[in-house]
Amino acid sequence: MADTVFKDSPLRGVQVEALVVMKIIKHCSQTFPTIATGSTVGMDVNGTLQVTNCFPFPVVDVPSTDLHHESNAASNLAAAAPRAKSNAVYQNEMIKHLREVNVDANNVGWYTSANMGNFVTSNFIENQYYYQKEMNERTVAIVHDVSRSSQGSLSLRAFRLSPAFMAAYKEGKFTTESLQKSNLRYQDILVELPLIVHNSHLLTSFLHQIPSKPQTEELDLPSSLAALTDNPNTSEAPLCPNFDSLDLSIDPYLEKTCDLLLDSIETHHTELNNHQYYQRQLGREQAKITAWQQKRKAENAARVAAKQTPLPEDEYTRLFKLPQEPSRLEVLLNSRQVEQYARQVDGFTASVSAKMFAVRSNLLPGESQQ
Repeated sequence: MADTVFKDSPLRGVQVEALVVMKIIKHCSQTFPTIATGSTVGMDVNGTLQVTNCFPFPVVDVPSTDLHHESNAASNLAAAAPRAKSNAVYQNEMIKHLREVNVDANNVGWYTSANMGNFVTSNFIENQYYYQKEMNERTVAIVHDVSRSSQGSLSLRAFRLSPAFMAAYKEGKFTTESLQKSNLRYQDILVELPLIVHNSHLLTSFLHQIPSKPQTEELDLPSSLAALTDNPNTSEAPLCPNFDSLDLSIDPYLEKTCDLLLDSIETHHTELNNHQYYQRQLGREQAKITAWQQKRKAENAARVAAKQTPLPEDEYTRLFKLPQEPSRLEVLLNSRQVEQYARQVDGFTASVSAKMFAVRSNLLPGESQQ
């Protein structure tokens, strides 16, 4: 009974060890711009998924023919690595070795790198579906954005597929009728979990000592608590801020994100045109079927009047073939990616607008006299 309650309780958050974060950052930075993937291990403690270790998947060598096709093939193989059979065997062997040295050996998901927030792809969905369905239902995908982190802000997020999308993906039907029936929207594809980085007490003490330089001369012991408070070496706040955040130059990351946002909107427009073309084709075929049925009914009425055997009225299924409706999955993923880009632009413009408003008197000539 306790195991059932524990399994049914939802995940409330993800806790990642600092060493795991450093391993993920190092692996993703070394393989950039190629996608880097790996497996994560840990345990589930009262609804919090604790990630205590990780290891990368082996790199697959691609035969060198054309540089452009070679890079695309390497990226595709790396993106599909988490669900590859060879990597599944490798992952089981690694977990077996970790268990032998008394390390957490429970698979809790996988990690991947991203560029400019572009991670909502079919490979990402298939990998996470494979982990939630085959490996362990309580698994997460950790996404590290290398481009965003290079700007000085660590981008590390944890995602899971929603139960509604898991059921729809298992069924494999993403038609307009099925989406209307299940009421599935692009906002319901991924569920983001809060992620925190956990440091040991020793590492926390080290971080508090970073701002102050080590003393080269012999230190005098303080005579009282007041003397200890007045010491300039100890009065600095840990991890004191700098003035880099006050830079008024617009980040090139924002410009690139806007370009990718426009590309995604154009892709969305192309998908809509394809669906409209399908609807026109379907309307023409249905008009042909209706005309054929009316003609056949008239022929059967004449044959019945002449006391002849009527012809079958279901031959249209053999004579006419309705076009296949294109899958709406790509539209859902692209819409979710557009939302991701829009959030990134909103986050950047908020900080830039605040700084521009603070110095508007220096930017506008007549603003200081008002």
